[in-house]
Amino acid sequence: MLEEILRNAPVFLLLAARALAMIEIAPIISSESVPQTAKIALAGFTAFAVFPTASAQSDWAALPGIDGGPFSLAFLLLVVGEGIIGIILGFFLTIIFAAFSTAGQFFSLQMGFGASETFDPLAQIENPLLGQFLNLVAMLTFLIIGGFRGIFLTGFWRSVQALNIIELINAREYLTQMLTMGLSRLFLNALMISMPILGTLFLTSLATGLISKAAPQINILSEGFPISILVAFILIFTTMPYMVEGFANILDSGFRSLEELFINAGGGIQAEGNRPLSIN
Repeated sequence: MLEEILRNAPVFLLLAARALAMIEIAPIISSESVPQTAKIALAGFTAFAVFPTASAQSDWAALPGIDGGPFSLAFLLLVVGEGIIGIILGFFLTIIFAAFSTAGQFFSLQMGFGASETFDPLAQIENPLLGQFLNLVAMLTFLIIGGFRGIFLTGFWRSVQALNIIELINAREYLTQMLTMGLSRLFLNALMISMPILGTLFLTSLATGLISKAAPQINILSEGFPISILVAFILIFTTMPYMVEGFANILDSGFRSLEELFINAGGGIQAEGNRPLSIN
């Protein structure tokens, strides 16, 4: 195996560049708490694991510039192109994860937690408290349903089977469409997650306003924030099992969208087993 890698070192370097770019962008494993040495080692191991798949395909050996060796300008452009593919894979997975923190942002202000923010070590941004909570729940759900298997099988191995940078350039219109649909689906998923809590908080505010209007001496609006916080926590506690199931469905649909991207952009999965993978 090592002798085969030495004979086809340019192909191995292209695979490692795609894997490293994906790892640097993909959720959870892109965190700064993960040492850079570990990321590089994981990229090398990933390239080693999928190398037989790439070396068995004639389209990888026929890439323009692959015969020029690792020091030619054409090969350098191929490395940049493979890095772009990895960035696209990681960015698409990041879009899926962003729906959960966005859902928390939707009802944090209505709940009374709009001013309370925490630092998200994964995204390196400040997140509302409820957005960070939903993000952590999504991370645990991602680990439970085998999300890492989905990243490296559905995300990387299938991409090696399906397409390279030349095919991706030819399918750039479909890629743009998929990314646009992913961004629109982000807000749709966030709205679907937050709508039960957001709607209940709206009804709670409406009820407290009507009570305060009917009986001004109660001054119930001064207790509006504690009531909203209590109602929201009770609702989150009671709907958490259904919320986790919804998180799993969103993650699974995101990986299926990646499969559709590979099938349409790369002209179909090349290796055996054309049925799309599922992380459930």
